[in-house]
Amino acid sequence: MQASSIAAVSSISQAAAAPRWTVAEVLALYEMPLMDLIWRAQGVHREHFDPNAIQRSTLLSVKTGGCSEDCSYCSQSARYDTETQRERLMPLDEVIAAAKVAKEKGASRFCMGAAWKGPKDNDLDRVLDMVREVKALGMQTCVTLGMLGAGQAEKLKEAGLDYYNHNLDTDKEFYGQVIKTHTHDDRLDTLDQVREAGINVCSGGIIGMGESRKNRAGLIVQLANLPKPPESVPINNLVPIPGTPMAANERLDPFEFVRTIAAARITMPRSWVRLSAGRQEMSDELQALCFLAGANSMFYGDRLLTTGNPDVDRDDQLFARLGVKPI
Repeated sequence: MQASSIAAVSSISQAAAAPRWTVAEVLALYEMPLMDLIWRAQGVHREHFDPNAIQRSTLLSVKTGGCSEDCSYCSQSARYDTETQRERLMPLDEVIAAAKVAKEKGASRFCMGAAWKGPKDNDLDRVLDMVREVKALGMQTCVTLGMLGAGQAEKLKEAGLDYYNHNLDTDKEFYGQVIKTHTHDDRLDTLDQVREAGINVCSGGIIGMGESRKNRAGLIVQLANLPKPPESVPINNLVPIPGTPMAANERLDPFEFVRTIAAARITMPRSWVRLSAGRQEMSDELQALCFLAGANSMFYGDRLLTTGNPDVDRDDQLFARLGVKPI
């Protein structure tokens, strides 16, 4: 048998052997006593990662506001009256200056987000220049640009993109209560294009949008059961934004957030699990509990796309108190 055929058979065998999670199994994780769940998640985490190392990413909104989509949580939708102002795509030199500052402060990955349903080709060309220049700084690159059209993922790969972020947000059952201008399957189609182009997938979700625990378990199952789980899994805790349909949502029980982190770690043992939106509202103690439950990545810097984030000094002090190191 030729080497290529052997490799193909091996790949098929590995895919067949990969665990397929059910919603019932992940719900059972959620329902474990919290200390038992964290113990199990920490054990899985230590098998694959340094338990005292946290990857730090910085996120920059390179094009803010004016999005045509109706995502109920988002301040950047043109359909809602929020304080977020519509802005044009940032000039290349401003993006590179921000990336240099992020690197100096210790971020190893630079993520660039644009509020589009999907990029037009002329806008994508400008983003490709951003990717090339940030890559030249020695940083990992990530973009979130919405849904991709034919051939766009390949262009991003050629420019040197390391990660493409496109969150599933929530499970398929609850999705229609959050977004109506596109479908859950549309999101999966973009993830397929990214994977086929050879770019690492960054995909997670938002909890606290009014979904049930079963919906949260369903989201974790959908991510874990992708043909290959995402290399990076951001878990966002909803930040209710005035002017959006979810402005009055109640804050989620913090321990439910920890359970979601643990479930992601157990079902996706080799993925980076990232604390994302909502971290500013978390105490240092809650963040430490999330790290114990298997989170090993975080957004670092004073701001995410349009919401606040803990300042750099606070994060540096937390790392020092916990004895963890940034990577």
